[in-house]
Amino acid sequence: MPLSEATVAGLEAAGLSPSSMADLVKRALDEDLAYGPDATTAATVPTDQRVRAAFASRQPGIVAGLGLVAVTLDVVVGADRWSVVSAATDGQRVERSDVVLALEAPTAGLLTAERTALNFLGHVSGVATLTSKWVDAVSGTKVMVRDTRKTIPGLRVLDKYAVRCGGGVNHRMGLGDAALIKDNHVVAAGGIAQAVAAVRSMFPDLPLEVECDSLEQVKAAVDADVSLVLLDNMSVDQLREAVQWVRSTSKSVQLEASGGLSLGSVRPVAETGVDFVAVGALTHSAPVLDLGLDVLAVV
Repeated sequence: MPLSEATVAGLEAAGLSPSSMADLVKRALDEDLAYGPDATTAATVPTDQRVRAAFASRQPGIVAGLGLVAVTLDVVVGADRWSVVSAATDGQRVERSDVVLALEAPTAGLLTAERTALNFLGHVSGVATLTSKWVDAVSGTKVMVRDTRKTIPGLRVLDKYAVRCGGGVNHRMGLGDAALIKDNHVVAAGGIAQAVAAVRSMFPDLPLEVECDSLEQVKAAVDADVSLVLLDNMSVDQLREAVQWVRSTSKSVQLEASGGLSLGSVRPVAETGVDFVAVGALTHSAPVLDLGLDVLAVV
């Protein structure tokens, strides 16, 4: 089934590929429909029935992923057979019972699409909601909350989109759009300076970051003229010392704190003066936002 112009425009505005999202939805639908049609719906719902219905939040949060709901409905119901009555926007804060999407559609197709649509909507909204809590926790500081590559396999683009909806910023999307020299790379190359030189020799235009777990390594990275340093698993005192040393040496080097962070402990870290906090939990440990679909009336 082709996607509607409105669905395509919404996905493109969000920076999401319509064809990739359609493929993702079709694979998800296959998990429900690989064993046959929706037996319960086929037995209980008149084939020509239409309803008004609403997707609504059952708890406060940040809604995101409405474009995936539209894709799911386009694929299952047909792009020209359902219509939006009202809709929230991705990144919008919602309260319990708030309607995020009201629509009119054929009952049978809507019920077949329901779980797939809610799975996407709940997951993406959950990541956005958790990200917003981290952003709120560091508000008033200059720190930006940044994600990692610790995403659900196959959902990285969506997970990172959700982070943006929650007010966070993205780190690298994969292994080829930026270089991150970690401890194992340092060992393999024979040292930080050697690793930096090797990356710059092969990929001179690629953004480069070096992971450091001691002030000595930070100094080596700065001496190698690195512009972004990851401060890994350092205490608040160690972070403060690293920030003070770097700021006294270079105004241009940016610093990112990572490892052992929690919502309760991130504020003192942010107040050390780092530029970023890297939080894998945004995408690997976000609980879903509880949303549901309610049929309001038969048309």
